[in-house]
Amino acid sequence: MTGLLFLIPVALGLGLLGLAAFFWAMRSGQFDDPDGSASRILIDEDSPAE
Repeated sequence: MTGLLFLIPVALGLGLLGLAAFFWAMRSGQFDDPDGSASRILIDEDSPAE
């Protein structure tokens, strides 16, 4: 029973920390262009080795 008194607040705290990190990422523009990075990996901009 004493374990639950410790684990429940820890789980709630970690959940709130994850939610805060998600909202911070939304505000800072981490998810603005999800398709750009996926397309950018397919473009070969390197010059061929001679």
